[in-house]
Amino acid sequence: MTLAAATNENLANISNTLIYSAMAVYTLAFFAYIAEWLFGSRSKVGRTAAALTASGEDKAKAKSKAAPAVTVKKAGGTAVLERPEVVVRAATGSRDVPDGPGAHGGTEKGDLYGRIAISLTVLAFAIEAGGVLTRALSVKRAPWGNMYEFNITFTTTAVGVYLVLLALKKNVRWLGLPLITTVLLDLGLAVTVLYTASDQLVPALHSYWLYIHVSTAIFCGAVFYVGAVSTILYLFKDGYENKLASGGTPGRFADSVLDRLPSAASLDKFAYRVNAAVFPLWTFTIIAGAIWAGDAWGRYWGWDPKETWSFITWVAYAGYLHARATAGWKGRKAAYLALAAFACWLFNYYGVNIFVSGKHSYADVGLGALQSVGF
Repeated sequence: MTLAAATNENLANISNTLIYSAMAVYTLAFFAYIAEWLFGSRSKVGRTAAALTASGEDKAKAKSKAAPAVTVKKAGGTAVLERPEVVVRAATGSRDVPDGPGAHGGTEKGDLYGRIAISLTVLAFAIEAGGVLTRALSVKRAPWGNMYEFNITFTTTAVGVYLVLLALKKNVRWLGLPLITTVLLDLGLAVTVLYTASDQLVPALHSYWLYIHVSTAIFCGAVFYVGAVSTILYLFKDGYENKLASGGTPGRFADSVLDRLPSAASLDKFAYRVNAAVFPLWTFTIIAGAIWAGDAWGRYWGWDPKETWSFITWVAYAGYLHARATAGWKGRKAAYLALAAFACWLFNYYGVNIFVSGKHSYADVGLGALQSVGF
């Protein structure tokens, strides 16, 4: 049987139709998320400014007061000093800033658009998952044998992670707009530049490790992406809080958008937790790849470009987590490390596959007929 005969063209065409349909629904969700931000009441925001203003007033009052009085009690011939209780903050530089009301601005109308956006996101996710499944059935293998398949599976997984966090009652609706925006960009790149016709794999990839190694890499990337988005938003929010704390006046965009986000401390903590949670799985991904390399090529590690950049990504995230856990790095320094680590992952995802030749490439690196395994 030839390779062409082994491909079910009908299912492959259905897969393409489902992917384009998912893009259309994602576009509707994108506009619904925009409406959530636009129509959410601006009168409900201002929590960050109010909290920082109150904090500044408290500090001013504290400075104006004299040293706390010390009362002296005598019990028999012994003097007992009673000092007032002193409350010290646990984290240096942390602020008691409440989380914002969210994209909807705490209003019914904004919340309605947000719910519509989430419903459309669920529908698009189901359609895209169907496109990934029919792509797999068309060739009876895992649907991540080339960059196009990796992209559609990655975006499906990223949206799935977002929906799971929502289902767990996590306050992550602020993630919806940046997520859907980048998902649409990624899918647009997939169906235009990276599209590859449904086909069979080279013999080296016919292994059960394809299901284990690449699937875990896709999931790790999706979670790392969520962490990177929250880190970027943290940097914006932290700058906004710093400006308010120093008496500055942010622009209208910052007041209407950034003030609705969780506090900088909450975003920083969320980014750290998701990166820390998925890091052990990324370690397993590299180990699984080494085992597969031993089976396929007779050696576990050969410093192939994909192997090298996977390891560089591991080192970068390990450095970030180590700095947070031991050196006490929090805030902007840790955020820059996290973004550098995600940049390494992105280069491993796109740069190595497109611009670098190695054992993980199984045909010419043509931007229309790319046949390199995702990870």
